Amino acid sequence: MFSFTGAAGASIGMLAGGVLTDLAGWPAIFAVNLPIGLLILLAAVRLLDADRGVGLRAGLDLLGAALVTGGLMLAVLAIVGTGEHGWASARTLGAAALAVALLAAFGRRQRSTGTPLLPPRVLRTPDLVAANVVQFLMVAAFFGFQFLLALELQLVLDLDPTATGLAFLPTPVTIAVVSLGLAGRLIARYGARALLVTGLALAVAAFLLLARLPVDGGYLPDVLPSMLLFGVAGGITLPAVTTLAMAGADPADAGLASGLVNTTQQVGGALGLAVLATLAASRADGLRNVGWAEAEALAAGYRTAFTVAAALVAAALLVAVVTLRPEPAPAAEPAPAAEPTPARRSAA
Repeated sequence: MFSFTGAAGASIGMLAGGVLTDLAGWPAIFAVNLPIGLLILLAAVRLLDADRGVGLRAGLDLLGAALVTGGLMLAVLAIVGTGEHGWASARTLGAAALAVALLAAFGRRQRSTGTPLLPPRVLRTPDLVAANVVQFLMVAAFFGFQFLLALELQLVLDLDPTATGLAFLPTPVTIAVVSLGLAGRLIARYGARALLVTGLALAVAAFLLLARLPVDGGYLPDVLPSMLLFGVAGGITLPAVTTLAMAGADPADAGLASGLVNTTQQVGGALGLAVLATLAASRADGLRNVGWAEAEALAAGYRTAFTVAAALVAAALLVAVVTLRPEPAPAAEPAPAAEPTPARRSAA
């Protein structure tokens, strides 16, 4: 259900974003979030039962929050800055070094403070850590897919923003159908690990299809098959990896585990997008400098990024196979007792 609602929101957002961009320009996609946020706030106040939080009475690690947020922001800045300043520039290396220092300070802070954001004991749960590593690599590739393919559809295949939003529609719709209609039953029958491995393999195939997208490609033969594969892959991997992450946590740490799952999604998406977009831009710039046409250079840059994304998902697949333990087979239901025969009734 969680994956279904996310996919439904994504499908509406992709389509509405394209229409808004066509009608009012790209800043409208940011402005529209204000009224949507206000509606959500009013609905929450009216519809959700009031409760009394107790988790912050012991205090909040504001210093730890500042360290990890600053470290991650600087890491993204260093990655993106390589396209403009180069990998070995003083600005890039300085931002990277400061990011490492802040993240290391965050790690030390979590071991010493009485109210850590990420208690070290959580990281001693093997399945929880493994599921989050898989999710980090998987989401790093998936976020890049959405951003880069949207650019390629417009800049290389010459679709307008509304058509681009419609072009993405098969993926979230398929995610919604698979996650709501099939994923739960398949996880119950075959286990979350088996389903996760299958979905990751499908995602690798989808990225490899995009990595061969030609500059004169068409949507139906060259893009739609990948969209459908991504939909099936997302529909089974997202519920499976969440199930594995939460199942590996102690019940007392369920809130921490769910927070770690959400954080891993956001961090993986931000860093993955920064890496893949930088690679695509750098590759395209290099080819333009040696005389390639604009569309051909851009298409080659996107193919490079999709190849790296396939490698990220392949790494997630390897981590899942090696580190996640197969779940025990579900217990068979007892057979119904046989009806006694007339002879047995007489003997009784």
